[in-house]
Amino acid sequence: MNLSKLTTLFFLAICILSCKEEKAKKEITHEIPDYKIELGKVSKNSIFKNDSLSIWGGSLVKGEDNLYHMFYSQWPKKIGWEWVNYSVISHATSTSPFGPFTTKDDALPDRGAEHWDGSTTHNPTVHKFNGKYYLYYMGNTGDKKIVSVPGKARINWVHRNNQRIGVAVADSPNGPWKRFDKPVLDITENDSLAHDALMTSNPSVCQMADGKILMVYKAVGKKRKLPNGGPVVHMVAIADTPTGPFKKYPDPVFTFKGETFPAEDPYIWYQDGKYRAIVKRIKHEGKKRIFSLVHYDSENGINWNKAKHFEISDRTVTWEDGSSYKFDHLERPQVFMENNEPIALLCAADSIDSNNVRHSFNIQIPITIKKSND
Repeated sequence: MNLSKLTTLFFLAICILSCKEEKAKKEITHEIPDYKIELGKVSKNSIFKNDSLSIWGGSLVKGEDNLYHMFYSQWPKKIGWEWVNYSVISHATSTSPFGPFTTKDDALPDRGAEHWDGSTTHNPTVHKFNGKYYLYYMGNTGDKKIVSVPGKARINWVHRNNQRIGVAVADSPNGPWKRFDKPVLDITENDSLAHDALMTSNPSVCQMADGKILMVYKAVGKKRKLPNGGPVVHMVAIADTPTGPFKKYPDPVFTFKGETFPAEDPYIWYQDGKYRAIVKRIKHEGKKRIFSLVHYDSENGINWNKAKHFEISDRTVTWEDGSSYKFDHLERPQVFMENNEPIALLCAADSIDSNNVRHSFNIQIPITIKKSND
């Protein structure tokens, strides 16, 4: 066989292999469905509230006692919007993921200002990994000074900038919870230009396909004027075990060009070959902020893209009787899964009364996932 024929056969073989590889890629991609996340009608009993407490951000796990255990943030309503220095993570149970829930105890109470998380615990997300329960949260410490009054939200910057991410571990959702002397994810101290040089907060966690632990977290840097700092972004970190150490990745996620605080409060999970996320979108129009819930997905948990069906909710909830209500805030989304399928979306919600007092609570919303390969 002459050289010309050999060359032709060689390139023909390469072409055949490339076509097969491309076909295999398309088949693999085709098997991973796109999700369309839809909110169902809500029973008016599916609200967890307390007349004397501000309640925020419930997260749910089912225990071996067949009860549904909610962990949530709470603080006295009479002191105003003082979550950053007076929040405590508490615990309630129900026989249904949609409630009603009965308060049980404080899971992570104050334990002294000398501890990194001794004054405040907030924004829990609870998971069961390999037979143990892990409660991830934001903790901080400070002087507990109240700087706001009802209707005039301000912030204690000492507490805000002391925010760090912790994890507590238990054999049962009833506790006792073992807390640690150091955060599970601290700030980057040796680089003033790091995205998380000022604070870390609001962890979202899931177990990856290879068994590792993926975390997406809120980060605030020092590039902008203190005490606020900024920009406010979300970063990715991965650990071999639920208690770390976590390796941080360099690039922010859920970003929008030109925006310094585009998103907040992601909830992440892995299902059907992709990492999925429900995220609070903060769209800026002039001085007005418009909140909504949106949908991202990822093939590796590190690089995230807007999902095909991006918009989920404009904060409007439809009740079982057909009426609807648009909340001022509908955020801190937490997906509850049963039999490997999402069935409920827990959100922090609130309304503001005629006296400009903010009434906040948790709402448990049925969700449906429609899957397609189109």
